[in-house]
Amino acid sequence: MTPIPLSLYIHFPWCVQKCPYCDFNSHKQPDIIPEDRYIQALLRDLEQVLPSIWGRRLHTVFIGGGTPSLLSAEGLNQLIKGLQQRLPMRPSMEFTLEANPGTFEQDKFSGFYQAGVNRLSIGIQSFADQQLQKLKRVHSADEALKAIAIAKKAGFSNFNLDLMFGLSGQSIEEALGDLQQAIDCQPPHLSWYQLTIEPNTLFYNQPPSLPNHDLLADMHEQGSALLAKHGYQQYEVSAFAQPKQTSQHNKNYWQFGDYIGIGAGAHGKITQQQTISRTMRVKHPEQYMQACLSGQPDKAIATQTELAKDTLPFEFMLNALRLKEGFQPSLYTERTFLSLSSLEQGLEKADEKQLIIHNNENISLSSHGWNFLDEAVECFL
Repeated sequence: MTPIPLSLYIHFPWCVQKCPYCDFNSHKQPDIIPEDRYIQALLRDLEQVLPSIWGRRLHTVFIGGGTPSLLSAEGLNQLIKGLQQRLPMRPSMEFTLEANPGTFEQDKFSGFYQAGVNRLSIGIQSFADQQLQKLKRVHSADEALKAIAIAKKAGFSNFNLDLMFGLSGQSIEEALGDLQQAIDCQPPHLSWYQLTIEPNTLFYNQPPSLPNHDLLADMHEQGSALLAKHGYQQYEVSAFAQPKQTSQHNKNYWQFGDYIGIGAGAHGKITQQQTISRTMRVKHPEQYMQACLSGQPDKAIATQTELAKDTLPFEFMLNALRLKEGFQPSLYTERTFLSLSSLEQGLEKADEKQLIIHNNENISLSSHGWNFLDEAVECFL
C-alpha cells in the first residue's frame, strides 16, 4: 500500500490588523511580536507530535496565518533550523510562506529564500485601491505590484497570488481587469475566489453590497475563460495553475493526506494503524505559548477527535470532489481503509441527480455537478 503523504502546517496568528472578511484565527499584532517565544512554543509543540509520525518523511511545509511574513528573516531561519533538527526534510520539497504586500522588504525576503522557503502565497485580493480600502487592506495597488517584483528579485520563481472577485459594487469589467493584471504578473499559480460573508466577521454584522447571483456567475464564467486562454488550468474549486505548478500542499489536503498542525488554532490530521484523528490547537496565542512552554504541551491541544468509520465517506468526498480531475477509486481505500462498497449509496444518489461521473478508473464531478459541489458532497452524508 502506498504510504500516506505527510505535510506540516504552521500557523502564525498575528496580522497588522484584522480584515473585515477574515474568519481565520488572526489577531492584531502587539507592539512587539513575541517572535522568539512563539518559535520555541512551535518547536515544543512539534516535539509532542513526533512519536505519532516517527519514520515518516515530510511531503510539504506551509506557514499560514495571520501574516507569517511579519516574522524576521532571522526568526524564520531559526524556526526552519529547528524543524530540520526534528524532522527529515528534503531540500527540494515545496515550502510555502503566506505573505502580505505591506510586509515586503527586499533583504527580508532574500533571507526567507536563503533560509529554505521556495514558494510564496501573496495576499493581493485586488489591484484596485478603492476595493482594497473597502476590504481594509493595509497595502495599495502599487505596493502589491512592488511586492511581486521584490519576491521575484529575491529568487522566488514559484509563487501564488490570492485574488477575490464579487467585491462590493464590482462590475464584470472591473473583476476581469483585476484578473488580467494578476495574469500580467505571470504567477505560476492563482487562487481566484468569490468573496463570501462568513459568521464571526465584521462583514457578517455589517454586510457590504455585493453583486447579485447572475452577475457573480458571469464573472466566474468569463474569468475562468480568461485564465484558460492564458494557460492556467483549473485543478480545484478556486485554484488555477500553469502546467506542473499545482500546490502540492493543498493537493495533499484534497486527497485526504495527513498533516501535522502546530501553532495557535492550527488543525491537524494524522493516521496511525488505520485510525484517523483530527486535532485543533487552542486559539489564543498567549494561552498557546504558555501551554507549550510550561512543560505540558499537550494542554495546547484544544480538541482531539477520532473519526468514526461511518463518517469517512463524507469526510473523504468533502475534500476529494474539490479536485477537477477527481480521484482513482484505489485512493479512497488507501486513505480511509474502507471498501468501495461504502461509497455505493452516495454514488447512486449523486448519479440520480447527474452530479457525478464514475467508473473503475476514476470518480469525479460531472460538469453539472461542478456547479453544485455542496449538493454532491451531501449525497455521502
